[in-house]
Amino acid sequence: MIKATNIHKSFGDLEVLRGVDLSVSKGEIVSIVGPSGAGKTTLLQILGTLDKPNEGQVQVDGIDFSRMNSNELSAFRNKHIGFIFQFHQLLPEFTAIENVIIPALIGKTSVRQATERAVELLNFLQLGDRLQHKPSELSGGEKQRVAVARALINNPALILADEPSGSLDTKNKEELHKLLFELRDKFNLTVVIVTHDKELARLCDRTIGMKDGLIELTMDN
Repeated sequence: MIKATNIHKSFGDLEVLRGVDLSVSKGEIVSIVGPSGAGKTTLLQILGTLDKPNEGQVQVDGIDFSRMNSNELSAFRNKHIGFIFQFHQLLPEFTAIENVIIPALIGKTSVRQATERAVELLNFLQLGDRLQHKPSELSGGEKQRVAVARALINNPALILADEPSGSLDTKNKEELHKLLFELRDKFNLTVVIVTHDKELARLCDRTIGMKDGLIELTMDN
């Protein structure tokens, strides 16, 4: 599903990634762990086409996007990759269902089809009674589940999550961790998670440890 080879990334004189090689198989849930500044989020952004490496090659689902222009990258990202962020990044003026359908509308899905799919996902995520609620009316756990539905709306093969449970309390954190594995099985997803949460990392199929811009260990769980 993912093959990254010799990934280098610098910001000015700061070398953040120093030759990273990474492979993730289809259907795997992999955690990336390490201290702050190790390069985890930068690597995730490059895997998700949100940033480009200075050197190296990334393939997702057999597609090399290193030569795509920005419009092609946006279309690829919209169709193939779903993102879950630590702080939800929901638009406050929109309802739950409106937040969820945005990526589908960007991908030229009709409003009717997008809405039907969003209702299906939000019901599956036990948010059927929150469809018309705005983010300010939702709990932290509910907001993150709306964000999960938004990540799934275009049926991506790959989910990239950056500290997905970092802003949640213990109960909601445990529920989200369980949900990620249920979603993998239901939708045949590949999931890569950047996390500081040791329990979440332990639950994953494999843990990749980073330090100083390099992968220092890979461990099957």
